[in-house]
Amino acid sequence: MNNIDVLIVGAGPTGLVLALWLTRQGVSVRIIDKSQGPGETSRAMAVQARTLELYRQLDMAEETIAAGYKMPAMNMSAKGKPRARIPLENAGNDISPYPFVLVLPQDRHEKLLVTRLEMAGVIVERQTEFMSFSEEGEQIVATIKTPTGQTETCTATYLAGCDGAHSPVRHQIGSDFEGGTYDHLFYVADVLASGVTPANEGHIAFDKSDFVLVMPYGPEHQYRLIGTVESEEGDKQQHCFDDVSQRAINGLGLSIKQVNWFSTYRVHHRVTNHFRHGRAFLLGDAAHVHSPAGGQGMNTGIADAINLAWKLSAVIKAQAPETLLDSYEAERKGLAHQLVKTTDRVFTFITAAGGFADFVRTHIAPAIASQAYRYGSVREYLFRIISQTTMSYPNSPMSEGKAGEISAGDRLPYIAMGETDNYASLRKIVWQLHIYGTATEEVRNWCDRHGVEWHVFPWQDAFEKKGFKQDSAYLIRPDGYIGLVVTERHAERLSAYVSRLGIQRALLLRH
Repeated sequence: MNNIDVLIVGAGPTGLVLALWLTRQGVSVRIIDKSQGPGETSRAMAVQARTLELYRQLDMAEETIAAGYKMPAMNMSAKGKPRARIPLENAGNDISPYPFVLVLPQDRHEKLLVTRLEMAGVIVERQTEFMSFSEEGEQIVATIKTPTGQTETCTATYLAGCDGAHSPVRHQIGSDFEGGTYDHLFYVADVLASGVTPANEGHIAFDKSDFVLVMPYGPEHQYRLIGTVESEEGDKQQHCFDDVSQRAINGLGLSIKQVNWFSTYRVHHRVTNHFRHGRAFLLGDAAHVHSPAGGQGMNTGIADAINLAWKLSAVIKAQAPETLLDSYEAERKGLAHQLVKTTDRVFTFITAAGGFADFVRTHIAPAIASQAYRYGSVREYLFRIISQTTMSYPNSPMSEGKAGEISAGDRLPYIAMGETDNYASLRKIVWQLHIYGTATEEVRNWCDRHGVEWHVFPWQDAFEKKGFKQDSAYLIRPDGYIGLVVTERHAERLSAYVSRLGIQRALLLRH
């Protein structure tokens, strides 16, 4: 284990998914974490549709769904009065094969990922701490501390810092982490409770600047709560559930029977200035942190991991030049900034103090939400935003071309077709070509010569409604995003594209 392809520091969801994707592609990894075991006091609750789509490529989407809970609806209340109910079931039927919001606490989620990784033959090395690293030629030389307190050297081709907001890897790289910290002290608690109605749906309750988010999961009467701590002592003292602000909780009629665990935390909004430094990369909270609004944080870290994993695999196997790795920062950094801005606005709205803010939060916002959600277009728009299915890479050096309403860099639009869909072939972590309409002999021959898997979908009116242009070809990256859109001279454009990126035939070959 002292000479591997990728050393991963941090065994949260980001590091675990990176290890799984790399291992699936035949890349050797070592994953270390200074903690004693998987997290037990995590606050991430939602696994979004885009994450499940990517988990499908690991054959673990259905297992993840079975471990979680499909949230039927989210209710909004203010000062003890119900204000709005937003149905969530099948909100994205026309958008994703997973048209729902899945509630799966991060601690359970991590255990599922750890088990999957062990099945692949990789064991997380616990109580093993990253100390430092140096870049020597074409390798990383890292110093780590073992559970016995001894230090050892690990040599790897690349280093992935998935080690959280206080990332030692980021500190050594010297990347800034600009942003700020919200004033409020927040808590997360796992409780047994009763009294909230409907008991099987989610609730967010406001009372002036106080709020509580209530998420049911697991056995009956088991809830995860997120809210504010009322004590003015801040981080200077140990807190317990008695310090929790009770106004919003009481307004819901929630009666707490038992507190299984309780933890407090500060919420930050920061993005590092460099996602890559030579052979070292930053992912997840090591690269960006933001408020938990919308359940985006953990899912964004997982998307970082998958974006980087297939690129590392290609470069390590000499199937693409190292410049391919530059696209990781180019694609993920902009999204991180965008996400921080969006969640910051939502979180500021939720926690703002003052009479006007209270009036907007408790009267105007619920009324707008209740009315707007009656329209299908609004439901779909909100699902797209929350599910992360709108995230795209239009300005990536890997994105080229447009046809119809679809541009390179977009996630491939999902289309259900009877008992199958156009996502069925995306189970494989490979480049592939989709043609919507008729494929010319020229493009078929190009695919066969280059070993590219191709799929032809006879034209339907539904394709045009999704934005596709008839007889156009869409070269799909291993992560389900469109790299190239071709409307004419298909073979010539395809050859020019792979030549420009320096992609070798071996990378394109069917697996």
